[in-house]
Amino acid sequence: MNHIKQLYRHSLSLLTDLYQLTMAYGYWKTNKINHEAVFALFFRKPPFHSGYTIAAGLGTVLDYLEDLRFTETDLSYLATLTGIDDKPLFEPAFLDYLSQLRFDCNIDAMPEGTVVFPSEPLLRVQGSLLQCQILETALLNIINFQTLIATKAARVCQATRGEPVLEFGLRRAQGIDGALAASRAAYIGGCAATSNVLAGKLYGIPVKGTHAHSWIMSFASEDEAFSAYAKTMPNNGIFLVDTFDTIKGIKKAIAMGQWLRENGHQLVGIRLDSGDFVSLSQQARKMLDEAGFEQARIVASNDLDEHLIADLKAADAKIDLWGVGTKLVTSYEQPALGGVYKLTAIREPGDEWQYRLKLSEEPIKISNPGLLQVRRFSDAQGQFIGDMIYNQLDTPVGAPNLVNPAAHSIDEEHTTLPADTPHQELLIPVLRKGQAVLDSPSLQQIRQRVQEQLVHCPEPIKRLKKAEVYPVNLEMNLYTLKQKLIKKAKSL
Repeated sequence: MNHIKQLYRHSLSLLTDLYQLTMAYGYWKTNKINHEAVFALFFRKPPFHSGYTIAAGLGTVLDYLEDLRFTETDLSYLATLTGIDDKPLFEPAFLDYLSQLRFDCNIDAMPEGTVVFPSEPLLRVQGSLLQCQILETALLNIINFQTLIATKAARVCQATRGEPVLEFGLRRAQGIDGALAASRAAYIGGCAATSNVLAGKLYGIPVKGTHAHSWIMSFASEDEAFSAYAKTMPNNGIFLVDTFDTIKGIKKAIAMGQWLRENGHQLVGIRLDSGDFVSLSQQARKMLDEAGFEQARIVASNDLDEHLIADLKAADAKIDLWGVGTKLVTSYEQPALGGVYKLTAIREPGDEWQYRLKLSEEPIKISNPGLLQVRRFSDAQGQFIGDMIYNQLDTPVGAPNLVNPAAHSIDEEHTTLPADTPHQELLIPVLRKGQAVLDSPSLQQIRQRVQEQLVHCPEPIKRLKKAEVYPVNLEMNLYTLKQKLIKKAKSL
């Protein structure tokens, strides 16, 4: 099911930066529209000082690309754009070309839910230079944000040590699209449910929620509010207990729990939204247990993130469910993933590939050339031990030779792995000539993949603080090619 089309009734071809279209016009004017190009989408640094990142957003990318085209209204708008001389930016013949354009690129990608590391391509896009260029902005918009939020969610879920996390961020999210994308990505990252009903409808995510402080305040007393709620929704009995006095609220919730039990229902739990969560949750647990409600759960919400949750767990807070909103869906600690989209190879029709890289005085910003693929190595127990980026046009045979990308020479940091080291190639075909060649997994399957991937990650890279760096090396031939191109670029 195409979720984008349920929200937008037309193509999103104009979801791009203007300079993508001015470059496309330039390619058209200079007869480069038949040049074939390869681009890689990757990030340079993991978010949150994390030792790992969760790839997310591919399903949305495929929805976006389905039947992508410039509509009549798109082209009419582009015809109104002018330069500083008040003349049209784009001539009519170019707009006519766009009207007939159908995207037919090839895309290889890491499946959603894959653990990914810096410099590794999450997507590899191959097709006409003009088409690949136009896609850049939307691909980055989708992949950057969902990868960021999925990673944040995975870290939050890790901090709870298996206790469910509910994503409560809709009201604080960055707009409608931000909220929906965040709910989708948070579920992928491990959240058990969302408060976002539209996300539940679109993506099949379980939805959860009970009542707010306004419900309590709309009645003459807390007792009356709890009673009315219990009678209205006896099968959803979670009571928010901190509107006035938390301990008194817990006592009243217990009284309503006894009424529910007498009438064939049960007290699901209570929610704490303020105060000292350690002390209050411990008192609440004791009170609930003594009243015979050992199964009742204690939910906590209020500007939680993985760091605060870890501290609360360390202090023995008696919390069973965690409602996490603002700091998850806004990625409060780091509001953007620095993903980039770089040209790695280009060729004219019938010619050999010409490799490309971006040079920089900052070594981390020097991109890798070639048709990039990632090989992940594992030990005999299936534990990930390191990744190798290589040029698919020069696929290594036999024992792989790995070089640290920061090394100044091959001899400086060079490792050879046994030829029979277990491994897998991470980028798989998802589009060929613009058509999907991969059956899209369900969101539940993607979520499960995240959990399976994390099981195979070394524990030191999963630390919330001071995580170790996972080894990502270049295959020797790619390292040599890169150094050759750097030397050539510096001589220009």
